Amino acid sequence: MKLVVVWLGLMLLSACSSNDWQVRSIPNEAAIAAALDDQLDNVAVADFDLLGYPKARMPQAVRPCCAFGTGHKVKVGPTTIPFYRFANTVALDDIGPHAFEAGNFSHQKGLPDGSRGGENNGMIYTQQGGFIDLAHVRDTADNTVALFYLIQRQLGESFRVILPDEIGPRHIQFQAVDTSAMSATERRELAIHLAARQAYFMAEAHEIAQWHGYRTLAPWSEEVSAYSPEDLYSNMLGAKIAIALLSNNLTMNTELYNQHMTQWLAASLAYLQPVDKAVTNELFAVIDGHWWDSSQPLPSKDLLIKRHYQLGDKQSPYLVPSTLISAATDGESLMRSIDSGAQAKTLSLLREYNGIALDEIAVQHLSVAPKYQPSFNHIPAHLWQQGFTHADFSDIARLDEIADLEQAQKVEQ
Repeated sequence: MKLVVVWLGLMLLSACSSNDWQVRSIPNEAAIAAALDDQLDNVAVADFDLLGYPKARMPQAVRPCCAFGTGHKVKVGPTTIPFYRFANTVALDDIGPHAFEAGNFSHQKGLPDGSRGGENNGMIYTQQGGFIDLAHVRDTADNTVALFYLIQRQLGESFRVILPDEIGPRHIQFQAVDTSAMSATERRELAIHLAARQAYFMAEAHEIAQWHGYRTLAPWSEEVSAYSPEDLYSNMLGAKIAIALLSNNLTMNTELYNQHMTQWLAASLAYLQPVDKAVTNELFAVIDGHWWDSSQPLPSKDLLIKRHYQLGDKQSPYLVPSTLISAATDGESLMRSIDSGAQAKTLSLLREYNGIALDEIAVQHLSVAPKYQPSFNHIPAHLWQQGFTHADFSDIARLDEIADLEQAQKVEQ
């Protein structure tokens, strides 16, 4: 009971935290000249600088994400809670308004004249994007916007952004780069794409951290969510939406961002062809025993069967195979709910902008705190003992995959 009270207190504090910002666009001489010319040049008019850089900071915690599957049993210590099942699926119409750096009790408006509500995060299946975890989408969108404002005001200089600790201290080191020949629009776009990549790399780091024992709430293991098949695709979707919002100048204050993120999130999910909640639940039932194991209670790592260890800036979703659907008890009826012609939508992030290799001027660094070091025993020391960067993430994930396979083989024997 004490644990629940502490957890609720932390969530309330998170919900009440303030990380608001206000910025204004200042037109340069070329923009004014274009605006006053007889022939309007829309490109030149949009070439503005940002004034009043916000005192925005990085969000300090991730939203509670969803374990893969639904209707989970829950185990507290040695005891499985009787008659309790944790359902975490949602329909498109259930999704609530976005709140930057939301606590568990966010209460925002989705439209200027709309009613207030919570985010109501959960899992939704889309026919082009597979299972989407809304908490992951929102977290990476928030991190992208926060990083943009921290990067934009120092772009071109050598500087460092400190990130919240997970398995140890971490930061992003930015190198000096000559932007003198760039327009204001080009500088802004460079900052946007740097922010999106680094926010996405933060999501990759979180997958690694969960596998290696990181816990948001100390008594509750998060290993069940490490390398979950929907996570990184959901994170990249958040980065892509944030790129669009920043590029369209829809993030100049917190309320503006929240309301446009609400609309863009709903529209993006609609584009990916979502199914209703009942069908999402049926699809989870179809892959029970293949991708996850409903007999395993949360937070058992064995609940998740299928994991996604393929990190990188290009992500493709996992769609439920039609062979599994048609073989289900009500497979024929379920197949009628699915668009057989739907194709997986691959997402990717820019590696280069305006001739600048983005990973050469921004590198994410992580260190491993002593309490987590034993979990790296299967990884060569040169890869992590002196810290590692996002360039090493894929190698670490691959070695984590090998360790999982070896453990599974031992259990089978």
